[in-house]
Amino acid sequence: DNHGTAPLTLSSELPYQSTIKRKVRKKKKNGVITANIAGTKYEIVRVVIQEMGFVKTRDEDETANLIWSDCAVQQEKIAELRNYQRINHFPGMGEICRKDFLARNMTKMIKSQPQEYSFIPRTWIFPAEYTQFQNYVKELKKKRRQKTFIVKPANGAMGHGISLIRNGEKLQAQDHLIVQEYLDKPFLMEGYKFDLRVYILVTSCDPLKIFLYHDGLVRMGTEKYHPPSDSNLSQLYMHLTNYSVNKHNEHFERDETEDKGSKRSIKWFTEFLETNNLDVSKFWSDISELVVKTLIVAEPHVLHAYRMCRPGQAPGSDSVCFEVLGFDILLDRKLKPWLLEINRAPSFGTDQKIDYDVKKGVLLNALKLLNIRTSDKRKNLAQQKAEAQRRLYGQGSVKKLLPGSSDWEKQRHTLERRKQELKERLAQVRKQISKEEHENKHMGNYRRIYPPDDKTLLEKYESLLATAFQTFLAGRAASLQREMNNPLKRMKEEDILDLLEQCEIDDEKLTGKCTRQRGPKPLCSMPESAHSLRKTKNHSSDSSCDSGSSVSESGEETEKEDHNEKKEKKVSYDLEENKYKSLERSGKSNDHFSKESPSYSSPTPSTGPIRRSVSCPRSISILTMQSQGAEQRPFSAKASLQMQRTSSVSRSHSLSRSPSSARFSQTATLGTMNSSGSESLLQQKTKEQEVALTKETLLLINDLRVKFPGKTNEESELIIEDIMDNWKYHKTKVSSYWLVKLDSAKQRKVLDIVRTSVRAVLQHVWKAPDIENLHLYRLFNRVFNRLLWSHGQGLWNCFCNSGSSWETMFSKGSEAVTPEQLQCCQRIVQLCKHCLLVVYKHSTDSRGSPTGMSHSWDDTRY
Repeated sequence: DNHGTAPLTLSSELPYQSTIKRKVRKKKKNGVITANIAGTKYEIVRVVIQEMGFVKTRDEDETANLIWSDCAVQQEKIAELRNYQRINHFPGMGEICRKDFLARNMTKMIKSQPQEYSFIPRTWIFPAEYTQFQNYVKELKKKRRQKTFIVKPANGAMGHGISLIRNGEKLQAQDHLIVQEYLDKPFLMEGYKFDLRVYILVTSCDPLKIFLYHDGLVRMGTEKYHPPSDSNLSQLYMHLTNYSVNKHNEHFERDETEDKGSKRSIKWFTEFLETNNLDVSKFWSDISELVVKTLIVAEPHVLHAYRMCRPGQAPGSDSVCFEVLGFDILLDRKLKPWLLEINRAPSFGTDQKIDYDVKKGVLLNALKLLNIRTSDKRKNLAQQKAEAQRRLYGQGSVKKLLPGSSDWEKQRHTLERRKQELKERLAQVRKQISKEEHENKHMGNYRRIYPPDDKTLLEKYESLLATAFQTFLAGRAASLQREMNNPLKRMKEEDILDLLEQCEIDDEKLTGKCTRQRGPKPLCSMPESAHSLRKTKNHSSDSSCDSGSSVSESGEETEKEDHNEKKEKKVSYDLEENKYKSLERSGKSNDHFSKESPSYSSPTPSTGPIRRSVSCPRSISILTMQSQGAEQRPFSAKASLQMQRTSSVSRSHSLSRSPSSARFSQTATLGTMNSSGSESLLQQKTKEQEVALTKETLLLINDLRVKFPGKTNEESELIIEDIMDNWKYHKTKVSSYWLVKLDSAKQRKVLDIVRTSVRAVLQHVWKAPDIENLHLYRLFNRVFNRLLWSHGQGLWNCFCNSGSSWETMFSKGSEAVTPEQLQCCQRIVQLCKHCLLVVYKHSTDSRGSPTGMSHSWDDTRY
């Protein structure tokens, strides 16, 4: 019986298993892209969909990969779309596609940027601006000038309801009208007036991406053009170039050749310009600028509306919206382009062969640029599932900081949040790079006009974009404006990687792990350089022994130096990457110790400039410069030695050490008397003496200069002047360095370079060992704290002349400040600005050179 049933069992199971496998394999192989085109009446859209290999779905199917609609869609529909879907309209684009909205928004931008927005005719919106229009007509009458005006419906299309008038006083205040100055000197072709239909593709609003199709339609009038007069105002076939108007004229020419007829291609028109020795490249660049500047006006509205529709979508992710716009542009006789109107639903009718050729190319190349893939739906579902699991189990998110956490836990939490933000931005940047690679390969006849390749042009567009956000979103969408001002948005992949590496180094220091060597090994860490470094340290140690320090035996001294060197390597905290620390240590030892140690061995007052050095970077310092004809006020050798010890203490404190402990160590080193004696000393000083001492302090502070390592004083000043002269180039880099790359501890160390020297000046002038009780020192402390306010935003406001100034804390407060005290504070702020520029320049040069010292070779990033 067993032998008899076995063949039956095998024959019944095998066919069933093979059928299952064939079905699964067939489903994976035949993945398709679906398109819902129920909302279009144009046959060319169906032709392009079929040529792309998309499968048409049922009219009621809302899950298709592509949804095409001839008219604008409701925001609710965009909100319901899945991330893998694409629809051919953006929310908020009506702000430039309705004639009255376009006029209103352009008027606002013209007020702030009149030179950049001079490509739209002067426009009035009725009835709101009827009085302004009548006043303008009266002014023209006084000057005995007469102009022609064109009247259009605010939301009209296809030339309906358009008329020309010359007597503006007879025009009534009707609703939903716009009135424009008529351009009566157009560029003519064969005696006919014409306009251009330029096709624009916007693939994303976050970030903004604009493509210009390098072809289009030239639409000509059907009667010879004559300047407007009372006799020909009603001849619309002469003055209007709309195809929907002129096609009804018996003189309309339908010709299949591209160089004849009432409708021609822009490709033919550019050849016509070349034949007549006109600049074609300038023509295209002028068109591109007009398009980008117009869409910059729309970007705040579109981005805000898109974020409202897609609140959970991460910034920089794939856009579910795209749009093909039709710009109607008129050329005057100087070939200057003027914007007439924008169509968010341009006609894709194909009455002639030229329509078919141009519009098919517009749609086909646009769908190729969108890069809709069969795997988008499957990946999106998997991503949603993974995101739901992360939310459920709390994976991938930074844990909340518990109340009462220690400083160490707070610093770790800040670092974790910073690393997570950088990793998210890095993923966005890499995704944008892959998108750009696809776009460059499949652009077809499109050209990317935003963001442009020209850096100067990009800076101008970004400035206009910032102005547009301030103009149209003032007082609302605060989170969106903060995001637009985030320096991370303008950083490249390599800069973000640098910041991530620095975060890892900081994290290793906090956790006490051994710092891993990253990048190429510096030359100074090789045996020869290490040997010379040991010799330099021995020399500095001997010099300090001659000045009164206890001398140990050579073996113990060497052992102690080795221990100190290891300790310094463990807790050193620098602005630069870890791979340059040993080099900077070598430069510090050679520069500071070997050159300055003889001055400490002498018991007489020092006559040379004294450096107040702290580690940010370690070889940058403040110098007391001697003015011409002025007597320099020297410091004593004892005070100099105390200051050197102070700076070494501040150099060695680690991340986990709080700033208050560093200040305490400085006070303990400087102070040799108790606070009660200091207060009694201050009480004995008269008001006149305080004024005199404040003036003396101002003189000394004015003599302070920031020293660039390895440079003379004149060269250091030239470096600062060069940065300020080229501030337009350096502004974004300095802001990224100060506000993003440096954390709060490092920012404080930059200002400590100035703070340490100012403390020494006060100590010298006021003869008070404990200067904490000085009124002037408390003022200085308030200034330093104000500059560090909001993660360094206080100091950055001093560069860009925006935001809250540090001087407001004196003007709004009740505390009286003398002019000399205010001048001292102003000088300190100036020194802090110069110090930041020198630290930034030193950091840039160190990153750009192989050894971290010279910058003679070209650095592409710089």
